[in-house]
Amino acid sequence: MLNFNFYNPTRIIFGGDTIAKINDYVPTEAKVLMLFGGESARKNGTLAEVREALGAREIHEFGGIEPNPSYETLMKAVELIREQKIDFLMAVGGGSVIDGTKFIAAAVNYTGDTWEILETHGNKITQALPFASVLTLPATGSEMNSGGVVTRKSTQAKLSFSSPYVFPQFSVLDPNKTFSLPTRQLANGVVDAFIHVMEQYLTHPVNAHVQDRFAEGLLQTLIEIGPKILEDSADYDTRANLMWAASMALNGLIGAGVPQDWSTHLIGHELTALYGIDHARTLAIVLPSNLQVRRQEKREKLLQYAARVWQIVEGDEEQRIDTAIARTRAFFEQLGLPTRLSDYGLGETDIEIIITQLKSHNLTQLGEHKNVSLEISRQILEMSI
Repeated sequence: MLNFNFYNPTRIIFGGDTIAKINDYVPTEAKVLMLFGGESARKNGTLAEVREALGAREIHEFGGIEPNPSYETLMKAVELIREQKIDFLMAVGGGSVIDGTKFIAAAVNYTGDTWEILETHGNKITQALPFASVLTLPATGSEMNSGGVVTRKSTQAKLSFSSPYVFPQFSVLDPNKTFSLPTRQLANGVVDAFIHVMEQYLTHPVNAHVQDRFAEGLLQTLIEIGPKILEDSADYDTRANLMWAASMALNGLIGAGVPQDWSTHLIGHELTALYGIDHARTLAIVLPSNLQVRRQEKREKLLQYAARVWQIVEGDEEQRIDTAIARTRAFFEQLGLPTRLSDYGLGETDIEIIITQLKSHNLTQLGEHKNVSLEISRQILEMSI
């Protein structure tokens, strides 16, 4: 097992009808800005619940944060906060709203060009406004970690950042909030969480038995509840397990002391930035081909994944690896996520555009060994057609 320094200060308030507990954790004199995406949070009553829980505190609103939050939109919120001297932020939404709120919290008092926060991947953050979240869409784990992703529309740059200063102070996770979500978003959430686990688990062995078994348990849970969560009759417990699995997939715990990959995400980010494909759906396109192209360097963990997660124990090693990758692809497609570039009308000519973007963003040495070159990325994309 590798050395690690694990830190996660976020309080989780989990369960039905827990939004009212916000009142216990927000300073009484706080001037609060509620941040959200579209109007669904207002229509389904969540914004009203949060407002009621905040009681007599001064409350402002900022809506319109995109599914892939844009730097341009977030900077408008920064200006509002500075003008109104707001001192506490409340994100109400899914991962994009929470990611955006993290950037806003860091940018408000940042001295210098706020784009540097993203260019340096958060390394220049030295302070942030306190904030919390009310999760409405389980997927990214942003409600319990210190990272985020922001896109600059003008350059199509989609950059990640992280900092210990942008952990939410607390997050409310009420599974009841998933009952109003469209099937597409729920399916995306399952796949997003699944691939978050895979990026930390499917690398190479370092004898981290606790992390491996924890990761495998999360993968098996998602495989079990994935099809159920898409049914109209999906019950509270199924939704609760999805919500908690998505948080645990990316709160730092299973990634502590193990090598991590993230090449699927970084390639996928370019697909979102260029073509507007949902984040989770880009991951479903890239991961199966990524595993296939890099099967030799991931051989030991692929065989472990085949045996422990999919119970594939028959056939020779190559057959078992093939079957595990095929089962992974089939799982994504069972949930309604296409796994080919061609499913989105993309082909050979688009690959060169994607490679150019990877090069322009200096994403030329990806993966746990930093050996996923532009040529390897090209092979992965070609196999994804």
